[in-house]
Amino acid sequence: MTILIIILIIIAIPFVAALFIPKDYWIEKEVTINKPNQQVFDYIKLIKNQSNYSKWQMMDPNVEMQYKGIDGTTGFSSAWKSNNKQVGQGEQTITNVVDGKRVDVGLHFIKPFEGHSTAYMTTDAVSENQTKVKWGFNGSMKYPLNIMLVLMNMKKMIGNDLQTNLDNLKTLLEK
Repeated sequence: MTILIIILIIIAIPFVAALFIPKDYWIEKEVTINKPNQQVFDYIKLIKNQSNYSKWQMMDPNVEMQYKGIDGTTGFSSAWKSNNKQVGQGEQTITNVVDGKRVDVGLHFIKPFEGHSTAYMTTDAVSENQTKVKWGFNGSMKYPLNIMLVLMNMKKMIGNDLQTNLDNLKTLLEK
């Protein structure tokens, strides 16, 4: 009986801990690119261009992509489907564009787990030929999956991926 109680306590610990872990998270990374603001913005507003610098899209060269609408405008959507579990399946839709400043995107993850998040990319002229690009990601994980935010250090993991994407973008645009 004592062993059963100990096992139940061990099983209950993560569920109890998840009650005290925030469900929402926010991550933002940035890079300065040695190119004029409008040139950088005109490139990042096109979702199709992400295949040239996004670590996530580069993980599976055979990912199935589908597009709807006019790229770089509100309502454009990009759907992906991959057998690679790290890529999974989902869709992103441009929800707002402020020319030369900001692109907001809604994300719907389908596989390996269901979820909704928002992301944005902003550009800000540092000088005539330098642009600061920020990539932000806001998400939420339902209880008890929010325990993964701590156990897998998802904020760091996603943050590292965002920084890799931005570094790839910088290298690409500065060629």
